[in-house]
Amino acid sequence: MLIEQLKELTEYGIVKCTEYEGYPLRVEYSITPERGKKMLDAVLIMQAIGIDYMKENGMADILKCKGLI
Repeated sequence: MLIEQLKELTEYGIVKCTEYEGYPLRVEYSITPERGKKMLDAVLIMQAIGIDYMKENGMADILKCKGLI
């Protein structure tokens, strides 16, 4: 399932797949400068909304443990 999602993200130009030769086999995924970076902006906005929600609902201690505030 994760492989399928990564393939889709690669097809849409959000993620870049880099395959390395040799043993052990290794593949690296990274966000693309074009579409991936734009998606990152949206994810950061959603994270900020989630952090505000958690603070408003008494869950700031969880955020502190994770280093988010």
